[in-house]
This record gives sequence, C-alpha cells and structure tokens, in this order.
Amino acid sequence: MSNVPQSATASSRLQLLVLSNGHGEDIIAVRILQELLQQANPPDIFALPLVGEGHAYQQLQIPFIGTTRAMPSGGFVYMDGRQLANDVRGGLLQLTVSQIQAMRRWVKSQKKLGNRSAILAVGDILPLLFATFSGANYAFVGTAKSEYHVRDEVGLLPRQTKGAYWENFSGSIYHPWERWLMSRRRCRAVFPRDALTAKILSQWKIPVFDLGNPMMDGLEPSFPTSRLYTADFSESEMIRPLIVTLLPGSRPPEAYTNWEMIMVAMSALMASFRERDSVFLTSGMLVFLGAIAANLDQNILCQTLNLQGWRPHPETPIPFRDPQALIFKQKNAYLILTQNAYNDCLHLADLAIAMAGTATEQFVGLGKPAIAIPGLGPQYTPAFAEAQSRLLGPSLILVDQPPKVAKVIQSLFRNPDTLQLIADNGLQRLGKPGAAKRIADCLREQLG
Repeated sequence: MSNVPQSATASSRLQLLVLSNGHGEDIIAVRILQELLQQANPPDIFALPLVGEGHAYQQLQIPFIGTTRAMPSGGFVYMDGRQLANDVRGGLLQLTVSQIQAMRRWVKSQKKLGNRSAILAVGDILPLLFATFSGANYAFVGTAKSEYHVRDEVGLLPRQTKGAYWENFSGSIYHPWERWLMSRRRCRAVFPRDALTAKILSQWKIPVFDLGNPMMDGLEPSFPTSRLYTADFSESEMIRPLIVTLLPGSRPPEAYTNWEMIMVAMSALMASFRERDSVFLTSGMLVFLGAIAANLDQNILCQTLNLQGWRPHPETPIPFRDPQALIFKQKNAYLILTQNAYNDCLHLADLAIAMAGTATEQFVGLGKPAIAIPGLGPQYTPAFAEAQSRLLGPSLILVDQPPKVAKVIQSLFRNPDTLQLIADNGLQRLGKPGAAKRIADCLREQLG
C-alpha cells in the first residue's frame, strides 16, 4: 500500500526513502532509522522492502510506498537456482517492476513538491542498483559482502573451488560494476560492514566511511555480565557451569531440522562431559540455552526434546529473567528454551552450537567461539557455512557431523590461547557497538 504524502507544499525536512532486501537488512535499517529519528528535525521516512514483507519497519510505523510480498525462497535465491525459479514462478519479476515504478513515482512526487529527497540502500547490489537509477542522492550500507570472504589482514585466503578466482578477480570482493554504482556523483556515502572492506574500497573514488556494523547494536543483556573466560583460564573458572547457546536459525521448516541435528551434538557433548578424563569434569553442570525465534513453534521443538529424553523441570539452574522460558533436565544437563531473552543467551554463554546467519555473527562479535554444523538448507547449506567460516575466521569452527562438536569443544577449552585469539578476532571483524548512531550522524551531514 502506498502512503506518499499528498501535501502540495514543500517540506523543510529531508524526505528519506529506505530500500532493503531481506529480514536482516530490514532490522539493520530500522536501527539506523531509530537513531535518525532521535535527531533534531529528523527526516520524513518512507520504506520499500524489496524482499519479504518488511515487518521490522512496523515498530517505527514507517509507511511503505509500494507493494511487498514474501517469496518462496525467503530471499535466499543466490544460493540455489531452483529457489530463483520458484521465485520467478511466484511473481518475482512482476514484483520487481512494480517496485521500480513505485520508487520512481516517489522521487518524482518529491521533486514536484519541491522537497529535498534521498535514498538509503541497505543490503547488496539490488537496493544499490535501485538507488543509483532513482534520480536522487543516495547512501549505501553494504551488509552482504566483506573482504574477509576472500582475505584477512595477512593476504588472500587459500581456496579450493574453481569459482573462487572470480570473487576477487578485480582486487576486491565488490566487483567493478558494484564499485561503479558506489562511485557515482549522487552516491554521497558508503558504509562497509568492517574496517578491512573499507580499507580496500578506499583505493577507488568511493565516499567510504568506516563506522562499524549496526549488527552489533541493541545486544545489551538484561543484567551486567563479565567476560566468562579469560586468557589465563584458571581452575576457579571451571567451577561455574559450562553454558552453551543453541542457534537453530529462524526460518521454518529448516530451523526444525537444524534443531534435530543440534540435539545430536548436545547428546555427544553430554556424554563427553561425564567422561573421567573430560576437561569439564570439575565444573559439575552443563546448561544449554535455546535462543528460539518468535516465529518458531515451541511445541515442535519440545516434541524433539521429549524424544531425546529431556523432561520438564521446575527451576532454572542459573539466574535467568524470562518467566515464560521452558526448562528441561536430563541427567547432568539443563536446557532453557526462550523466545524472549535472545540477548541474554548471547552474553551468558561460553560458546554456541550454531546453524544460523545473523545470530551466529552476533555471537562471534561478542568475542566467543561458535561451532557450526552445515545443514540441508535452503539457508544454512555447506556452501553458506563455508562462506560464513571465511567471513568469521577462527571464531567459527565447522564440523561435518554433529557428534564431532564435543571433541571441538574439549579442544577449545584445553587451549586458552586459542580462546583469546577468538575473543580478539570476533571484536575486530564485527566492530564495536554504536555503529547505527555513527551512521545516522554521517547521513545527516552527507544527505542533509
């Protein structure tokens, strides 16, 4: 539904149209918009989610200027040609044409009213392409690509696949046509997701600003927490429980299949936890935190738990502030299932068993290790997991079978130097909190 203002008089406020292409991109856009709205004389904001229905914008009551629709792939067309075919049959081409028309109508209507207008593109080449040919000034928040996919601070990563050359054939993960879109006169600011990508892009005439990753904003826990392990991993630290956060992803039905695989990894870890030579023997307790997306059906997850021998338990073994959390126990282990305490699950845990996209990156960004099990997809496939392992470096450890998670965890906690390396790496690759405000302040200067 279009909500373009009908006023015939020019507005003194900047008119800002936000383009985003996916649920994660919508959330990042909303974080930046929240900061913009806190400024004096904030812009009038409109949105056009190019992928999905843009539910994240509802919390700010941002009006849409055109049609939105959920596609069969859920936005993961780049991973599977069959997903793209399904989207085309589902009306992708017609939707794209209508969105281009809606954007152009909006830009023309603002010019006709004498308003200052601009576009904020959040995501990958799709919203950037829209913005470039809109006729308005624009800025780009690049969430999808990072130089860490092809290199680290030392140099290019060794690769085995035939197509790896093309990812960096022109000296950057961003191809020449993408850099051309970012170097146009009307492109006033580009915000890469990390410092390494900003450094590489600055070789060209692109208005690059290294201000951090908004993905790490809004993750504050409900209570103060200290670092749960340090470089001098002392015996006293082993008295506390080992806490493992479970991240099955948010997209049904894939998340339910991921959950079953994670259960197998948990069983193997519980068995190793009881072994006489286990590094965990003195800690006495194992706690799992299931960070479950609000759109998932807890009943389905609980059925899997019941089949695996988990039984409801009346009390939580650790301080946990979600009164609606479900608590289970099996032998020496507890499991807390929550849909309301995501941030606390990230901060309380020592490590994660992960089969998710954004959630895995946020966990690693807090300086903690994640162990990933490639799934059946459509999102968390072996190809996706391998690319994510390059993005996150030593902080993400891939295993090809769920039972191998236990051995990886044992190895990690026998090597405190590795844990310190992981802590430093996560903070370096994801950046410090506060990026949304820094980007909003820059947008005011560059677009205002």
